Amino acid sequence: MSLETERYCPECGEARTFWRVASTELHLGRKVKWRCGECDYGFVRIGESVDTGVDA
Repeated sequence: MSLETERYCPECGEARTFWRVASTELHLGRKVKWRCGECDYGFVRIGESVDTGVDA
């Protein structure tokens, strides 16, 4: 798994590099926390089913 990913940051208003700051295995899948390198905005992904950085 990569230590960085390119993604839109809603705080910065443009695409930014997000850094993986934590990772752990859960019964739902791998939980990974990501932080924007510019503003510290963060989101969490759990497996393929949960992504707190996606707007509904």
